[in-house]
Amino acid sequence: MQIILRPYQPGDVEDLVKHANNVNISKYLTNKFPFPYEKKDGEAFIRLALSHDPLQIKAIVLNGEVIGSIGVHQLADIYSKSAEMGYWIAEDFWGKGIVPIAIKEMLKYGFDTFDIERIFARTAHTNFASQQVLKKSGFIFEAELKGTIFKNGEYFDELIFGFRKNQLI
Repeated sequence: MQIILRPYQPGDVEDLVKHANNVNISKYLTNKFPFPYEKKDGEAFIRLALSHDPLQIKAIVLNGEVIGSIGVHQLADIYSKSAEMGYWIAEDFWGKGIVPIAIKEMLKYGFDTFDIERIFARTAHTNFASQQVLKKSGFIFEAELKGTIFKNGEYFDELIFGFRKNQLI
């Protein structure tokens, strides 16, 4: 199993749409991630991913196929020493240990590339798989915010996990 993170390429749109067009993925992401996920959405996302310098978003690639996405986004102003990490992976690849590998690589990239001391990730209280992945990757539970996520007509608690630069080995 060869997993790499790399910049998106325009030719990735078919793989992206194939795997992103899944309600089980979109239900845990922001409303910017649509369902259904169409070719126009994939093309717009690839343009966005390639528009940042330095790159903030990379494709998760397994054996030459784009199967997900991961990003690190530095915050601004008084939060400028922190960055938010977000990710998703195709449902067919859940539970196979791929996301912790991608997170580890993206943590190194984030701390090497941006002037930050902390990378954090947020998840809904019902997304147990993502919570486990974050813990397995060395993130530490920092906070629970009650009812801050509103998605598909429901409220969810938001769990925040953090990883400090000095935790890198």
